[in-house]
Amino acid sequence: MGETIDKKKMLFIYNPHAGKAQIRSNLLDMIDVFTKAGYEVTAYPTQEKGDAIKATVGRSDGYELIACSGGDGTLDEVVTGMMQCEKRIPIGYVPAGTTNDFAHSLGISSNMTRAARTIVEGIPFPCDIGSFNDDTFVYIAAFGMFTDVSYATDQTVKNILGHLAYLLEGAKRITEIPSYHLTYEHDGIRIEGDYMYGMVTNSLSVGGFRNITGRHVHLDDGLFEVTLIKRPTNLIELNLILTSLVGRRIHTDYMDCFKTSELIIETEDAVAWTLDGEFGGLQRRVHIKNELQALSVITNPKKL
Repeated sequence: MGETIDKKKMLFIYNPHAGKAQIRSNLLDMIDVFTKAGYEVTAYPTQEKGDAIKATVGRSDGYELIACSGGDGTLDEVVTGMMQCEKRIPIGYVPAGTTNDFAHSLGISSNMTRAARTIVEGIPFPCDIGSFNDDTFVYIAAFGMFTDVSYATDQTVKNILGHLAYLLEGAKRITEIPSYHLTYEHDGIRIEGDYMYGMVTNSLSVGGFRNITGRHVHLDDGLFEVTLIKRPTNLIELNLILTSLVGRRIHTDYMDCFKTSELIIETEDAVAWTLDGEFGGLQRRVHIKNELQALSVITNPKKL
């Protein structure tokens, strides 16, 4: 009798509707890459929101690796599920969304076959993960201007214009931009004021713009980059803010920028938050904490 070889087992969770549905045309190639690398692959196509969380929590036992493919929301769900598991195993990611900020930060290719090869040939990177009250986020928690635009902007426009669609939609509504009276606390500092937008990030780019979160960003240092922007009164001020963000030239008249491992934000009224581009609920008080190197994500060491 021939000797039996135990194969490594991989759970592959994918969203067949992400981006332009390009996963469908690349699915067999990705599974072929995984199989040739010695993995026995169990494929799980998500059917609805929250499926990837349930699949990760309920099926991760017995697998050496969980791979996922979809937009940042799919990755967010897999990470959320893994953070609930007693045993945390490495996660591989094949991006298939429109901007894929976190994948770019980790040097993961937007070419799906190359990204699949990174999963089987790369190395585990111990990455910081964010806790947000009782929830989890991978690379950004945000509120205010632009955070609701991803739900109001037509999908076709998003696919064609990419991240610029978000800015274009937001800029059309300068007269409608609300501000939020809030208090924030970090590292013994307490500040009160009116802000139109805030983001807590662990990423080299947001909305496709590199350096918008800072010039010395590390994904494993236990620190978030925080940007809080005050409300502009006209399009000139809005343009100045956007220019400052893209060039990361902090204009202290209009924004507060700092690094921290823990942050509390309280608002007078409930504010809508987004976590990795997905709705994070209406919140009056959020406690955000950096979970240092909480999960391993497979990366391309040559790109880091």
